[in-house]
Order: sequence, then structure tokens, then C-alpha cells
Amino acid sequence: MRHVLIIVQQMVALSMADGFARVTNKPQAVIVHVDVGTQALGPGIHNASCGRAPVLIFAGLSPYTLEGEIRGSRTEFIHWLQDVPDQKAIVSQYCRYTAEIKTAKNIKQIVNRALQFATSDPKGPVYLTGAREVMEEELDPYQIVQEQWSPVVTGLLPQSAVDEIATALVGADLPMIVTGFTGRRQESVPELVKLAELVKGLRVFDAGTTEMSFPFNHRASVNPTWGAGKLLESADVILVLDCDVPWIPTQRKPRANAKIYHIDVDPLKAQMSLFYIAAIARYRADSCAALAQLNTHLTSHPPLVSKLSDPVFSRRWTSLGETHTQNLQTSAAKAVFPADGPNAPVNISFLSAQIRKHVPPETIYATEAVTNHVRMLEQLQPSLPGSSFTKGAGGLGWSCGAALGLKLARPAAFVCCITGDGSFVFAHPTAVYWLSAHYCLPVLTVVLNNGGWVAPRVSARHVLPGGLAQSATAEELGIGFGDRPPDYGAVAEAAGRGWVRKARVERAGEVEGVLRRAVEVVKGGRGAVVDVLLG
Repeated sequence: MRHVLIIVQQMVALSMADGFARVTNKPQAVIVHVDVGTQALGPGIHNASCGRAPVLIFAGLSPYTLEGEIRGSRTEFIHWLQDVPDQKAIVSQYCRYTAEIKTAKNIKQIVNRALQFATSDPKGPVYLTGAREVMEEELDPYQIVQEQWSPVVTGLLPQSAVDEIATALVGADLPMIVTGFTGRRQESVPELVKLAELVKGLRVFDAGTTEMSFPFNHRASVNPTWGAGKLLESADVILVLDCDVPWIPTQRKPRANAKIYHIDVDPLKAQMSLFYIAAIARYRADSCAALAQLNTHLTSHPPLVSKLSDPVFSRRWTSLGETHTQNLQTSAAKAVFPADGPNAPVNISFLSAQIRKHVPPETIYATEAVTNHVRMLEQLQPSLPGSSFTKGAGGLGWSCGAALGLKLARPAAFVCCITGDGSFVFAHPTAVYWLSAHYCLPVLTVVLNNGGWVAPRVSARHVLPGGLAQSATAEELGIGFGDRPPDYGAVAEAAGRGWVRKARVERAGEVEGVLRRAVEVVKGGRGAVVDVLLG
């Protein structure tokens, strides 16, 4: 079924399309108004590009005639001012393909070509334009064979690579997989789980966290708060699987003699001017198919089957289970009710654990917690394929619109948006919550209110650990909202004309009751925004 929605802000429209496309893997379309509408896509186009969201964007062009030579010729003052030299250049560096529709006679072919780019790996946004004269052109109906416009199929691993990688993983003392966006194809997750259960002792680190790529509740799962960096430094064989930033060399990196393999739909990272890792082999391949190849080889190649039956693998499996249980207990200890009692400030670990406790188990999360992201995921513990998404890159304001896209794609699902206060401001909340009410898309939004943007302080500390950013106030750094920040819940409530319910939490003792009521509001078919003041 096709839906045409009227979205009142362009970045929100693209973020919705991004969320819908990423959970369904079906391309979406966004129509914007000439150059100014294209500019208003803002950070959304950056997120869609890095997040590999298959979205077709169409924008009109100013008419190219001005004396009425062709139907559609210029009729308004603004047509002269919006006639920019190269409109597609505004977004071309973020797109897989850009083109102008110059005649109606091949419009179906141009649109299908654009969709081929959008849906072929590495997926991403495409951008088409067309002047009004072309849109007004009369056209005799014609047909094309739609089956001839399917996406390009990504290849398999060469059999020699299957044998080499499988043999290396089985022969390693401390093997590790670093994954990023493998979970985009939800069927990849069980294949990755199967590999981890065949090579007992293999550890899996989800470094990208843009999609849930490996279950948090699996004993092979590791995360940054559990010392993934130290494990990375000790690993002797590492398989990097669909990952844009597997590690940050100035923070942590593999040991010098580690044997690294890289499987990716885009191993060269064509849109990054600077990228390299010390891999001994790189393969452009579909990760789901590659994992299936590895699993088949591990269960059918007699020397590997024999080696995997060695008791050492059972001991490693037991050790993984014990370590995972200890890590879960450590995480749970961080999330206990504050010792200072009900009037204590709210911390992110306690809040995130309470969210997981009160929302349904199958909840889909759209998160944009930035500096709180790792500690938040440690408590949310996403373990179901397709259950957790975050923005593809650094464009703040993605999550609120994307949550609506997720809800539109999965109407029966409970959708929870967790966003920072700075990200909430960037999300165009007036548009978001009017749309939520207008199209009856109930979502629970939790605003992590830490009084501004903390990330710039963190960045400054990385470069100058002993600098002024260590002690300066948020106001001195220009990253704080002062003592009179916006009332985020009131913004949403006003935009939804009362359809969205608001609540505010200032103390730990208020968290559980407010969340319970907000969840019931959303289950009842209305939106809810909970503004939580973090201590």
C-alpha cells in the first residue's frame, strides 16, 4: 500500500523516510520545493547517506523559459531568484546518484535508474530534479518491464577466502568480530549468532550501533563498558564486518601482529576521503551471504569440524558465559535506585533500565543520546533484530522524525524515541508532534535533559585533556541553555493540540511512576513526551 503524507518540514520528512526505509529495506520518496526545500533537508541528507537509507528525493527547478514559449514558463517573481546555477550540487556529495529529468519521454527510466542506485549496495539517497515545463509535458502512455530494473546483486566471497577466514577464526586463540551495520538485513543477525556458536570463544563487538547487529543478551556479545577496547587490543584474528569505524586508533587499536579481514558492501568507503585499516584482505560482498558461506564451511569441512570438537572450545564457551553473566551483573549494579533516595538526581543508567523495564519487550527504539549513548545501550540491551536504530551520522535532530517513520512502517509496534535535549531542539518538534497527532502515530519520547550540548566539551577534552574545557561552565563554553531552558513537553503538547501528553521528571523517585503512566498513554493511542532532568 502506498501512502502520500503531507509533512510540514523537509528534514522531518527525510528522517521519517530514513526510519521507514531502514526498518523495512524498502525505498521511500521525499518531494521538496526547488533549491530552498533542498537546503531545508539539512543534516537529514547526511544521516541518510551514512546510514545507507534508500530514499529518492525529488525537487523542482525554476522554469527555464520566461516568455510563455512552453506551458510551465515562468509566472512568478520568485522563479528568477530560485534559478541557482547547479541545484543538485547542494546535496550531490551525499547522494549515490543525481540527475535532471529533461523530458517526460524517458521519465520512467530515469526514476528507475535512480532507484537502482538507491537500493543497490551501498544503499543511500538519490536526488532528481525537473523543471516545470517538463512536468507539464504531455506524454503518450508507455510501459517498461519493471523486472528489468532490479538492484545490483552484491557478490559472494571467493571460496578461497571462505576457507582462509574460517581457518583463521578456528585457529585463533582470541578471535573477534567487529560489526557495524550488518543488522540492517535482519536475516544477517541469526547467521552471525550461528557463527559465534560454531566458533565457541569468538567475541562480537557491535561498534556501529546504528542497527542492532548482534544480540546484547548473547554470551559472545561485548560492548565498550565491558572492556571491548582491551579485547580488541588482545585479539589475534579480527573479522571486520560492515563497519565504518571499527576502532579509533588514537583511542584503541588492534595489536600490530593481529590478522585482520574486512568484509563490507563498501570496503574502500568511497565517500570518505580518509579511511584505512591494516587488513590483510578485503572483500566486497554481501555480509549475510558471506556469513552463510562461513557457517556452511565450518559445518561441512572435516578438518574444521574435527578441530571445533576439541574440548578447548567448550571451555571457552563456558568462560564466555561466566564473563557475560558477570558483565550483566555489573551493568545492573549501575542501574539501581540511587542510594541518596527519592530526591536524588536521575542518572542515565537508572533511567535507561527503567525504560526497558516499563516498555514492551518488542519495543523498537529510535535513539539519539550522543554522549549518553553507550551507557544507555548498556541498560536497554537490544537483542531482537530490527529493534534498535540510531542516526547514520552526526546530523542532530534525526530521532524524533525517524521514530514516526518506524511507527508508520510498523503500526502494531511500540516505538520509543530517546533523544538529547539539544537533538530535540534540532528535530523541528513543532512539525514532528503535529504530524504525530495528525496521522495518529503515537510514540513515547524521552528527552535526556542535560542542559545543552555536552559533546563539544568531550571533544575538547580529547584534544586538550588539561584545558579550560575541564573546568569551564557550559555557559562559558557556549554549549548550555542557561537556567531557563525550553519546556520540551509543552512544545510537543502545543504542536499536537493536546493529543500529545507531557510529563517532567526532576528526581529519581518520580521516574518509575511517570514512565508507567506515559507508556499507558502511548498504548492507549496517544503520544507522550517525558522530559527528564539528568543529574
